[in-house]
Amino acid sequence: MPSTDTTSWYANPAARTWRTAAPSSALAYHQTLEGYAPTPLTPLPQLAAELGVGQVFLKNESDRLGLPAFKILGASCAVCRAICERFSLDASGITVPELRDYLTANVPAGQVPILVTATDGNHGRAVSRMARLLGLKARIYIPKGLSDAAIEGIKGEGAELIPLELTYDDVVQAAAESAEGNPLDLLVQDTSWPGYEDIPRWIVDGYTTLFTEIDQQLAVLGYDGPDLVACPVGVGSLAHSLVDHYRSNGHPHPSLLSVEPETAACIARSLLAGEPITVDTSFPTIMSGLNCGTPSELGWPSLLAGLDAAISVSEDECRQAVVDLNALGQDAGPCGAATLAGVRTALQGEGRRRDLNIGPESILVLVSTEGLDANPLR
Repeated sequence: MPSTDTTSWYANPAARTWRTAAPSSALAYHQTLEGYAPTPLTPLPQLAAELGVGQVFLKNESDRLGLPAFKILGASCAVCRAICERFSLDASGITVPELRDYLTANVPAGQVPILVTATDGNHGRAVSRMARLLGLKARIYIPKGLSDAAIEGIKGEGAELIPLELTYDDVVQAAAESAEGNPLDLLVQDTSWPGYEDIPRWIVDGYTTLFTEIDQQLAVLGYDGPDLVACPVGVGSLAHSLVDHYRSNGHPHPSLLSVEPETAACIARSLLAGEPITVDTSFPTIMSGLNCGTPSELGWPSLLAGLDAAISVSEDECRQAVVDLNALGQDAGPCGAATLAGVRTALQGEGRRRDLNIGPESILVLVSTEGLDANPLR
């Protein structure tokens, strides 16, 4: 049975033996995008010494295709595929310039899609960037409490911004309702619910590029794979991609740790309950991109079966992790630095180290999903 020793810690000893089908690879598609390059995987020996492990690497997503966060990996795949589906185009092999040229030459003004989404920051900016690259309009719904930097980033892409005095979950519902019955609106949401699963699945597939890069980068350095990968979670789409990648055949099978704010620990608390639950997200957090109250329905089975552990972290723990990573020359915002805060807390006790199968030679990878430009400390 999974361990439930505290409200902020969950462990599942059977996770590493569970297997699932491999997700669709998006690497070949991403390689067609202008400016594509793998993001850095940087060794941080100071942290390895602190944590008592062989090596710690930071997968730094502070500059992904010109944006300060990883979200463009999922948004780019989902937007292009959804538009191809709408116009009965073959999505395989199509590039963004080719799709823009098709829309310009063949789609009348009254039929041009409008991209719609709700966001707590980086996803909305990524969707807005794709709209700009394709010559489309975007309408982005945002919750209360979003940072000025996130708001200005979305505005800078030319999107229409719809601020609502609501929590993230309620804003998602508002965006979905706004798109219902409007033939031009194309909802590109990174969470799923009954009847809305294809686009969230394509977003999850897009995130696999991040983990494929990690494996390739470790192989170049002579490592067979990581022993632990720590991942920040909001609704769980990135963690869903993490689990499906590392729990499928042909890939390493490390321990997988999800990290989220104490104030919005919907994944950890759902795992402890054994079923998806909604938590109150009305409390502010510096980890604004993780301030989500309900797990994505699409990813829930994979998270339940394949995550080794889930932990929540405090504001102070996260803030210190931001300071420490930036002192080491790593551009990491609060959501990204949450993984260091989570691993620090998780490895404090011998019992938890055993849960995660971590020893003095273990190789740890911390996924840092955003830079400070995406979400400065407040």
